[in-house]
Amino acid sequence: MFGQFLKILNPINLLDITIVAFVIYKLMMLLRGTRAVQLLKGLVVLLVATIISKFLGLQSINWILEKLQTGLLIALPIVFQPELRRALEQLGRGRIFTKTNGYVAEEEAERLISEIVRSVKVMAKNKIGALIVIERETGLNDLVETGIRIDGLVSGELLTNIFIPNTPLHDGAVIIRDDKILSASCFLPLSENRNLSKELGTRHRAGIGVTEVSDALVVFVSEETGVISVAEEGKLTRYLDEITLKEILINKTKPQQKSVKQWWRL
Repeated sequence: MFGQFLKILNPINLLDITIVAFVIYKLMMLLRGTRAVQLLKGLVVLLVATIISKFLGLQSINWILEKLQTGLLIALPIVFQPELRRALEQLGRGRIFTKTNGYVAEEEAERLISEIVRSVKVMAKNKIGALIVIERETGLNDLVETGIRIDGLVSGELLTNIFIPNTPLHDGAVIIRDDKILSASCFLPLSENRNLSKELGTRHRAGIGVTEVSDALVVFVSEETGVISVAEEGKLTRYLDEITLKEILINKTKPQQKSVKQWWRL
């Protein structure tokens, strides 16, 4: 048996295992920060349910789950099309091997919220339209890539300057991750809710739309009225003042902590 173990650990097999492990790791890093992670979680749940139903002898449920898995083999390339395209693009550019970003320190959370509120207060007073997306658990890398990359530390001045009318970046959304403005002038998916008020324009429909497909928190400033609003999980809360906005941001946003125990939150 010891001889078989040594045979398995020959240099070729070790190289083979190392390459496979590295590829799996890079794929996980690629998917981290995208909405595809939530889909993968769903697939894992489906697989576990199939195994349990087979073990318990639930033949009807097991048959349905197995047929679903067969259909998913065809659907996966369609569902993961944005991620597959991005992976191939990064592979072509040699960016597949680049290091991923870190996490915000806890002490930065209060400064981040204060800067956002300070900027929103100025824009609301001057009726400058704004659309600020704050990323939380669900990654938004696919939306980040639709805009102009910034990678700048969040500050009230920078946020306000981005949304000044008739400037190159004012049209679209700003996406914030941790304490950084990742990208500006980003395109967001429009809401599919047909019951939204007719008063809401494209800016609000786009902001609500991204909260329907992710857990992002979105802050709006109306260009027509200067009204401050917040959207979460497809629901819009309007007519906020800066004090209420700050309370909502404190309650709804928490700094991310990097931990091996949080592997499920890729």
